[in-house]
Amino acid sequence: MAKFDHFSNLPKIFKENKLSILPITRSSYVIGDFDVYQKVTYDKRIRPIQVEFPPDITTIDPTNLYSESSALHCAHVTGMIDLVLGETSKQTISGRMSSKEFDFNIGTRSGHTQSLTIKNAQVEIDGGYEGARQFMIVEAKNETVEDFLVRQLYYPYRLWQEKTHKPVMPVFFTYSNDIFSFFIYEFSDDKRYNSIRLLEQKDYIIAQHGISESDIKNLCQSVGTVNEPEIPFPQADSFPRIVDLLGLLVNSDLGKGDITLNYDFDERQTNYYTTAGIYLGLIERYTDENKNVMFTLTKLGKNIMKKKTREKYVSLAGTILAHEVFRQVLVEYFQFGTVPERVRVIEIMKKSRLYNVNSESTYIRRSSTVISWVNWIINLPNTYQ
Repeated sequence: MAKFDHFSNLPKIFKENKLSILPITRSSYVIGDFDVYQKVTYDKRIRPIQVEFPPDITTIDPTNLYSESSALHCAHVTGMIDLVLGETSKQTISGRMSSKEFDFNIGTRSGHTQSLTIKNAQVEIDGGYEGARQFMIVEAKNETVEDFLVRQLYYPYRLWQEKTHKPVMPVFFTYSNDIFSFFIYEFSDDKRYNSIRLLEQKDYIIAQHGISESDIKNLCQSVGTVNEPEIPFPQADSFPRIVDLLGLLVNSDLGKGDITLNYDFDERQTNYYTTAGIYLGLIERYTDENKNVMFTLTKLGKNIMKKKTREKYVSLAGTILAHEVFRQVLVEYFQFGTVPERVRVIEIMKKSRLYNVNSESTYIRRSSTVISWVNWIINLPNTYQ
């Protein structure tokens, strides 16, 4: 009840009153207007570095990394962890442990500073990797995020500073859309929670046959067109987040509440992105024996998510282009070398007999999704070379 990994997870009453919560012992917490989250901005200019998957490893499936631990294990055996650390490493710690005792200052949203004392609060580390010169602690998420809870790096950082003479490198890691992203931080003032500072972002991808522009052109020409489903036309601008949602559903079916509470989605986003998955034929909704609304992958969704990177993203692009409105916008991109202006996109939408899209304001909002998804397709050759 006190674990809110992202700002979007905070209860409504906390958001309205600018409150957050931190553990200070094993069984007690402090609530205040603390500034506890760090924004995450993905630098899209970074080209992921390709690494080889070791052929002798049989107990990790690089096409099925749908848990944080499996993604981290894969990052280690492929050498990504060592590249980030700058030296050969061994994994030495993971899991839950006690914070011991330390003091620190934390900033508040009202501009003040609060002093806090932590004593034997629970700490959880997704991975700790020790080299000859440094020790790296990693907080991992299996999705694209907008922010993270600094506590998940700061408490382990303070704990292990006292337990090893080696410099401690705090790293936030995400595995999303087959890209391994490492955000390397430092705390410029060990006693100040909000002194976290990003030093560098490093992205990696497992070596593969890349996606070319000709692949996209061929797909655009060959894909069959489906009838528009009688469900709301998508309002979910970030296609990578749809891919994340599909990844979350690979291991288990989830309820709307599970998605909203445990991942970086608010309730509105959960509705938008599950509906988008249903529109593409990748997700379906059902009611379980307890009358809870649940979401699961369709047969098509399961088959696509099992594929290797290249085939997976070409197939996902195919589910989009099977809808005439997206295919026509992409056709015009290849004809004129630029994505059509919003006014033209709306013209195409109006000719495509979209379900229950009637008002001009709805066309304008939904056109953002069309443009965003087509841009995602266009950028596939740049991302997955």
